[in-house]
Amino acid sequence: FLKVLSHIDSILQSPRAPPLIFRPSKGPVQNYIKEHGQGCGFEHLPLTIEMWADQLIALKDLHRSLRKLSLEFLPWNTKDPQDNKESIRVEDLQLIVDAILEELEHKEKNSQTQSLQTLSAIVSHFQKLFDVNSLNGVYPRMNEVYTKLGEMTNAMRNLHELLELDSSAPPTVVVDTVGKLCDIINKNVTEQVQQLLGTQDIHSIINKLEEHECFFPPFQALIQDLLCLLEISNLDDILPAVQNLK
Repeated sequence: FLKVLSHIDSILQSPRAPPLIFRPSKGPVQNYIKEHGQGCGFEHLPLTIEMWADQLIALKDLHRSLRKLSLEFLPWNTKDPQDNKESIRVEDLQLIVDAILEELEHKEKNSQTQSLQTLSAIVSHFQKLFDVNSLNGVYPRMNEVYTKLGEMTNAMRNLHELLELDSSAPPTVVVDTVGKLCDIINKNVTEQVQQLLGTQDIHSIINKLEEHECFFPPFQALIQDLLCLLEISNLDDILPAVQNLK
């Protein structure tokens, strides 16, 4: 037993030994040990060894958790170099952590590169769609597009309300409805012109218009001359002025 203690003592006195393992005993126990020459200061060693055993078990649990985390970030790395070993070292856990951190840094760099490529593609596509020649013109054109879009949205909303259409009606329905209204208006105008000219024949309408073009210029010239001779400015004053001349 003393030989084992001496061996432990030599280990504890090495530079690699943790500083809190060896603690000399105090009190009556120390005096008794000094008298019998058996004092090595290992009274607390069983508790330390129990603590180490718990830590080794926890180390295995931590290794198992890190392996699960590693499979999430490194699914292709299914082989664990420690699968066939009973003991787990801190270095083994550090290797797993370093591999995960390296993969995260690699993904972050790729993500930033892809983001720049995506943004560049978006800007180029916008320039092509809206005929923007330079990057400096992108923001002004964006503002212009935004303004035009707002105007179109307001116009479509007003048309929906005026035409009594559902707000979900697509623009094609709005255009068709406006076209139908235009057809109705044009038809009514044609009927009114026909009633005004007293004919249903398009050729008769053309003749009436030609007669009007022949009659109206001389009549207009005559009226202008009368206004000048009578020194008046309104058509309604022509008849009273002529009657006063009698």
